[in-house]
Formats: sequence, structure tokens, C-alpha cells
Amino acid sequence: MLIVLSPAKSLDYETPAHIDTHTIPDFVDDAAVLIDGLRRLSPQQIGTLMSISDPLARLNFERYAEWSPSFSRQNAKQAVLAFNGDVYEGLDAKSLSASDLDYAQQHVRVLSGLYGLLRPLDLLQPYRLEMGTRFENARGKDLYAFWGERITHALNAQFERNAKAPRVLINCASNEYFKAVKPKRLDAPIITPVFEDWKDGRYKIISFYAKRARGLMARYAVEHRIAEPEALKGFDADGYAFDVDASNDSTYVFRRRLPD
Repeated sequence: MLIVLSPAKSLDYETPAHIDTHTIPDFVDDAAVLIDGLRRLSPQQIGTLMSISDPLARLNFERYAEWSPSFSRQNAKQAVLAFNGDVYEGLDAKSLSASDLDYAQQHVRVLSGLYGLLRPLDLLQPYRLEMGTRFENARGKDLYAFWGERITHALNAQFERNAKAPRVLINCASNEYFKAVKPKRLDAPIITPVFEDWKDGRYKIISFYAKRARGLMARYAVEHRIAEPEALKGFDADGYAFDVDASNDSTYVFRRRLPD
């Protein structure tokens, strides 16, 4: 069983990593190709391409200039310790033990516009490049064309390496990022957890809560060493509970009502 997450826009390179263990991303050569193209853009062009402010555009212009195909603890940090958004507040990797992170290394993957597919302990140099960015490149009009079936093949290869474990993909990524996976080419069924909150007289997905819950679910799977998707139905963090009537074999719905 593999769980896929989206990355975060916010990054934390100030807090020291609490473990030394690290790996190198599998798609460094592909990332270098993208960086080469991004380095040809001015800060103004970056701002327009990504719809970001001038200071953010300048920051990422500098990040692309400083990026190196050589990764070390001096210029990079483990991915799940560097990402700092809502999902990663739920995952809270900095409080996971070394053995927890070792388990996550085998069962969690992060989709990335620049790095393609990351293991939790892969070193990550600072960047911003969302998967939905329409960045024209040598392989096509956008990043979906650039990555093609590479990400899907990498997931299939991991299923092969985990041959004794159940072959199923748990999709805890956003729609934008999961579009980089080709379901028809994937050698596994897909289960998508959905998190809904009661609001205005009905259950609905509230983005902030749903993102955090995806991270909480990944943490739940890691801490409980879950290998069978059926066991995910026991997820109960932050008051969520599995709703059997709203769920089916490919969609696990979790709902909660917060006090008014």
C-alpha cells in the first residue's frame, strides 16, 4: 500500500532536522532540465507564470539560480521536514520517530512539479513549481506533459519492490497533483479518502480541514503501520469517523460535526 500526498508551497529550512537519515530524489536529472528552463525566465516572467507577488517571484528566481544537481545537508532538507503547509501540519513529521519515518519512506510518496515523485526522506532544495503551472518545456505545453508516465512508472516500480504488501494506492493528494498519475497505467486500484465537515445544514469538503486531515491520515497509517486499506476505516483523528453509507470501494468518506 502506498499513500500519495501533495507538496506544500510553504517551506521550513530554519528548524533543524531531528534525524540525519536522508536519500536523494530519483528524478534529479529531470528536475535539472526544468531548472534549466526556469533559469531563462526573468523575475517578472516568473511572477506572471505563477501568479505570485514580486517578492515571491524574486525569491524563486534566486532559488532557481542557486539550485544544484548535487544534494547535501548543507543545501537541502528531507522533504517531509521541509514542507510546511496544512497537510504537513497534520502529518507533523518532526514529531515522528526514526522508525516511523523509515516506515513512511516505504509507504508514503509526495508528488512534485519539480521533483516528480519524492520519498519522505529525499533531500529537497527550496523551490516553487506547482504541478498545474502551464510551463512550456521540451516535452510539451505543461508539467503534466513533462512528467508523462514517469511518475506512474515509478509508483508501479515501488509496488514491485513491496511485492508482499497489498497493491493499492491511497490518494491523499489534491486533484491538481493527482492528475500527474495515470490511473489506467497504474498496477493497483485507487482509494480516495474524502473528509467532510457539517456546515450550513449539510456535509461539505472544507479545504483547510480536508488538507490537514490528509496529513493526519498519512500519520495514522504510519504510526499504526497500516498495510491493508480496510484498516484506514478506523481513522478517528480530530473527531472524524468513517461513514459506511457515504462510502464505496474506491471512496472512503470521513465526516465530523464540530461544536457550534
